[in-house]
Amino acid sequence: MPPSSQHPFALILASASPSRRRLLEQARIPFHVQVSGFDEDSLPRTMAPDQLVTALALGKAGTVVERLPQPGPLVLGCDSVLVFQGVTQGKPTSADEAIRRWRALAGRRAALYTGHCLLDSGLERACQGAVVTWIRFAPVDEATIQHYVATGEPLGCAGAFALEGRGGLLIDAIEGCASNVMGLSLPWLRHHLASWGVSLAALWGMGGHKKAP
Repeated sequence: MPPSSQHPFALILASASPSRRRLLEQARIPFHVQVSGFDEDSLPRTMAPDQLVTALALGKAGTVVERLPQPGPLVLGCDSVLVFQGVTQGKPTSADEAIRRWRALAGRRAALYTGHCLLDSGLERACQGAVVTWIRFAPVDEATIQHYVATGEPLGCAGAFALEGRGGLLIDAIEGCASNVMGLSLPWLRHHLASWGVSLAALWGMGGHKKAP
């Protein structure tokens, strides 16, 4: 039986990302946060981007599931990378790197891949996959790039920008799922929750979230 039909819905977000938390909050999906601590460097960056982000999402979700009592709640893991001119990029490691990236990205297109993994530890079910969204970056000038990177916002984001922050002003167009650019495709989550019999109407009747200890 799906969790919503037997007991209150329980979802753990295996991510420290503020953007992913805000997406779930705004969608009124009740959840807890439990950061996985999964070693993202354990996977080779030479993997195809869709395979890499899906494997990272599985690693995060699986690490959290291993720490839970059985049967436990649903666990959602996600990870994102930007692919530009065939190169896979995660978060920039320094301000200088973020500036170099923006100089290259300005006025061009890149693909944002987000991997998702939803695990049901109670019924031993799993679904996973990647969603890709194309982004066209504005042809911004050097002064804008310098000021944007100086805010620190790009340093915590795959692709060196935050769509929901100042970076939203520097994007000309998005082709595909917009929430995917913020690290979690809500259509992907809706589809797979529905396939497991989880009712959105029932979720909206619960509301609320809190951070797991």
